[in-house]
Amino acid sequence: MPLLFERVKKSSKNWGEYEVIFVNDGSADSTWKLLEGEIAKTNTFRAINFSRNFGHQAAMTAGLETAQGRAIVMMDGDLQDPPELIEKMLGLWQAGNNIVYAVRENRKESLFMRICYKLFYRVLRYLSDIKIPLDSGDFCLMDRMVVDTLNAMPEKNRFIRGLRVWVGFSKVALPYDRGERVAGETKYPLMRLVKFGLAGIMAFSTKPLELAVYAGVTIASLSFLGGLVVIVLRLLTPFNVAGWASMALIIFFMGGIQLFFLGIIGQYIGLIYNETKKRPTYIIDQKLGF
Repeated sequence: MPLLFERVKKSSKNWGEYEVIFVNDGSADSTWKLLEGEIAKTNTFRAINFSRNFGHQAAMTAGLETAQGRAIVMMDGDLQDPPELIEKMLGLWQAGNNIVYAVRENRKESLFMRICYKLFYRVLRYLSDIKIPLDSGDFCLMDRMVVDTLNAMPEKNRFIRGLRVWVGFSKVALPYDRGERVAGETKYPLMRLVKFGLAGIMAFSTKPLELAVYAGVTIASLSFLGGLVVIVLRLLTPFNVAGWASMALIIFFMGGIQLFFLGIIGQYIGLIYNETKKRPTYIIDQKLGF
């Protein structure tokens, strides 16, 4: 946190009038105490403390709904997203672009994680009904008009990097090299990233449901053809169907396919259920600097 404060202050010399809003998403460490000390020394920093951990997208949403600027930048606090890039974003915004999104040309993660990220963005782009830019995270600048549009959307299961594409407006990419995490450990292990990715896909695509239809038609067609082959062989040759092993394998295979697609349907139903409850996206425990 002290390094983040220092780099933000150094980077802000050419920003003009600005505010920096830190959202503490239920941290159990000394983050909030450090924010209290820093905000007591500056009038440009503000902070929001959640009552518990509500998740990354909820924290981003709280920042968007609170920010007052004509241009709003979202970035993570682990300094993998460099605050020094904000000046370039402002220049592209002043040139007439409503959205400036950062594209990760290089990453410092392990080879396995880099492959996973590459694969996720391409699967997401293929399945989505909108063309989400490849290798672009939440680090971006958005015009006030774009942020007001996002804030007016009532949905609770938010995938902001998809929503900012869905709303339209003029966009431009800004390539950069994503650095290593400066300190601490990521709170997004592989399984949580998978869950986040699935939420993003289901928020912007019904293709997984369409896949169930295609799979059903394909399997039914193959079964019909297989049945015809068995009938022909039985009538023209002394062919007899072998024991129960092949039948058991077919039953297990079909059961697995059915459970898989029931799981997909269940995920969509779960998203609908969460939306109908209309609970708040986050709950604020405390604010500082406002």
